[in-house]
Amino acid sequence: MTMQCVRRVQDGMHVDVSYQINQLLLLIFATAAFLVSAELANAASFDGPAELPRVFINSAMSNTPAPGVVPTVAAGQNLQTALDNANCGDTIQLQAGATFTGSFTLPAKTCDNQHWIVIRTSAPNSALPPEGTRMTPCYAGVASLPGRPLFPCSHPRSVLARIVYSGRTRTSGPIGLAPGANHYRFVGLEITRVVGLKVIDLVLVRNGGTANNIIIDRSWLHGTKHDDTVNGFLLSGITYGSIVDSYFSDFHCTSVTGFCSDAHAVGGGGGVHPGGPYKIVNNYLEASGENFLFGGAFATTTPGDIEIRHNHFFKPILWKPGVAGFIGGTSGKPFIVKNNFELKNAERVLLEGNILENVWGGFSQNGFSVLLTPKNQSPNVCPSCRVTDVTIRYNTISHVGAGFQIATALSDTGGMASAGARYSIHDLTIDDINASKYNGSGTFAAVENNWWSNVLNQVVFDHVTGFTDHRSHLLTLMDPPKDPLMGPFTLFNSIVVAGAYPVWSAGGGPTNCAHLDVPIVSLSKCFTAHTFDHNALIAVPSKYPPSQWPAGNDFPASIAVVGFVHANNGVNGDYRLLPTSPYKNAGTDGKDLGADINAIRTATAGAF
Repeated sequence: MTMQCVRRVQDGMHVDVSYQINQLLLLIFATAAFLVSAELANAASFDGPAELPRVFINSAMSNTPAPGVVPTVAAGQNLQTALDNANCGDTIQLQAGATFTGSFTLPAKTCDNQHWIVIRTSAPNSALPPEGTRMTPCYAGVASLPGRPLFPCSHPRSVLARIVYSGRTRTSGPIGLAPGANHYRFVGLEITRVVGLKVIDLVLVRNGGTANNIIIDRSWLHGTKHDDTVNGFLLSGITYGSIVDSYFSDFHCTSVTGFCSDAHAVGGGGGVHPGGPYKIVNNYLEASGENFLFGGAFATTTPGDIEIRHNHFFKPILWKPGVAGFIGGTSGKPFIVKNNFELKNAERVLLEGNILENVWGGFSQNGFSVLLTPKNQSPNVCPSCRVTDVTIRYNTISHVGAGFQIATALSDTGGMASAGARYSIHDLTIDDINASKYNGSGTFAAVENNWWSNVLNQVVFDHVTGFTDHRSHLLTLMDPPKDPLMGPFTLFNSIVVAGAYPVWSAGGGPTNCAHLDVPIVSLSKCFTAHTFDHNALIAVPSKYPPSQWPAGNDFPASIAVVGFVHANNGVNGDYRLLPTSPYKNAGTDGKDLGADINAIRTATAGAF
């Protein structure tokens, strides 16, 4: 019985007889244990307005047994033959340090939760990071990568097995999952491509098929320094997919001269097949476009139950034009930079304990780190796309041109998607928002609607510490008069820099709900209801006195008045409050205003 089958039983749906009924009695007790494990922790619970994922994947090695034989594939031997001949439960060992060149297909076999196929390096477990510890290029003999965070590597060693694509069909890539492939786990592999190719995906399901129970564990997936590589792992068509303790680097598309325009470490959310649950935990994720993107393509279903925790989302500053040591495409043109994290089609998403860094504008985006934008991509190929029930908590965002863009926007051809609703964003710090340095708007959050039905609804910011560019905006708002007001909006228990133009129109002239640029007026005219109190609004300009704000807020004149341990002018500071701060225990819940810094430090410990 596959994990997918387990979920269908849980959801009360009919299970097709094609599932391995003959395995049912043998697996019934394992399945029962599985159902009460962490897989279903927090089922049907909520954080604020957002429903948390209903299903969590337990990806531990102990939950993916492979009790069969352990054949070794040496350098020069045929990896595809080994894959074709493997039985469920086997562990295929690839010679450590060897390179296997080609495009390999993982066949569909009748495997189950007790008989996985593990494809791994032949190096012993003692030569790899222990389970739960992130892989780095050090284990492929690389001591450091230019412009990336340092990783501990006193003794580089080549203990990974390399799978390298050298073909000329750009859609193939090194690893393809045959339709129906299931119960495969990768451990200790380097998966990449040779220099000079145009490659879309390193790992994907082939021919628009489906796969289930696929785990990438302690592996290094990467493109090359200058070439275009679009996706590390494309999750579309996969159910029960996990990426844990791995390192993704050099996914980028070159402006003007490149063959692609949007690169991602992890992508998904397209196609006609159900997607999820997914587990993306404890990885380094690097890409020029969106480090993580779900949606933006033709789709008839919405993936759900997506856990994204303890990752480092990063774009090397060396990719930014004009910096010393600049790295771009083979033509010398820069890579197209967009966002750290974007959802255009996803539901029940938990983004927790992550570090998100380095976003700049200059291309089609304006330097925003996080986008929640349900999109019926042109030419109106996904009217059912939705972004609903998203929880963002205990994260840090730094060095960006702007913070959040939360919008229900039309496609380029005027089509609406299905829904954008129930966003719970709390206990988050966002600092070094700098419009000029990172070529963005400098805004903390843009909240916008351009739909005439099922408009943006229930956006909550709670216990946020945010350092808006002082020359910019706390909020920019948009809702045309032809459309209904946006649903309830909340910003409370927070410490934020107000900016020179605090609550501002996002455009549209007098036809926009926020055109008067007066905070209390704009909030009332843009939302059916709003909760905007118990905030410390730093350095509010004198032309926007307290009378122009909702009641119940405070107005410290400067960052220094707040009483941070060490604000450092809103760049890499210590944003805990001193015991003498007037905002200690001042929240509606008796907690300090601003983010719970100790909780964030605990959630992100070791994520760098």
